[in-house]
Amino acid sequence: MKRGIGFSLKGLGRGSGFGPALRRFFVNTLFDSTFMILGIVVGSGLSEHTDIEVVIATMLTTSLALGISTGVSVYEAESLERGRRIAEIERAMLRGLDNSAIYRTARAATLIIALVNFSTPLMTCAVTIVPFLLVLSGTLTIQTASYAAVSIALGILFTAGVVLGRWGGKNPLIKGVRMLGFGVLAFIIGYFIDTLL
Repeated sequence: MKRGIGFSLKGLGRGSGFGPALRRFFVNTLFDSTFMILGIVVGSGLSEHTDIEVVIATMLTTSLALGISTGVSVYEAESLERGRRIAEIERAMLRGLDNSAIYRTARAATLIIALVNFSTPLMTCAVTIVPFLLVLSGTLTIQTASYAAVSIALGILFTAGVVLGRWGGKNPLIKGVRMLGFGVLAFIIGYFIDTLL
């Protein structure tokens, strides 16, 4: 049993589609969570009457909700897709694959991808929430913390764009600047809407 499980885990990177699926879902979730944080900071952190506890609570609860939503949806989607692939293999081999290395590999890949996507919004929140925690200690003002959080979020988008460019064999800098541009655009639109309300 242990030998079979070990083989299935080693097989994650060989023909299972694990790497591309992990990268695809991770990047999508990273962008979603970062833009969500930008929206929260612009809508709450930069408003005239800001309650720091509300900002922190909103960031935490929203990130947790997005993590659960993304983790569950990715798990269900990957379970369905990998289940269909296994069914095709079973029809071709004329036998069931329950408890086989192929089945265990598919299950392990699905769980890992779902867990990574569940944790991605929480990791984004953990980084961008730091300036607001410094407000509680009296180190930063709310406005300074808000702009610091926005800068961190934009930095995440730029870095993700650079990595994405390298994965795709494209110019990393151009890809990073492109993602940064989308983040700046989202910030400007959000800030403009906030000033009108």
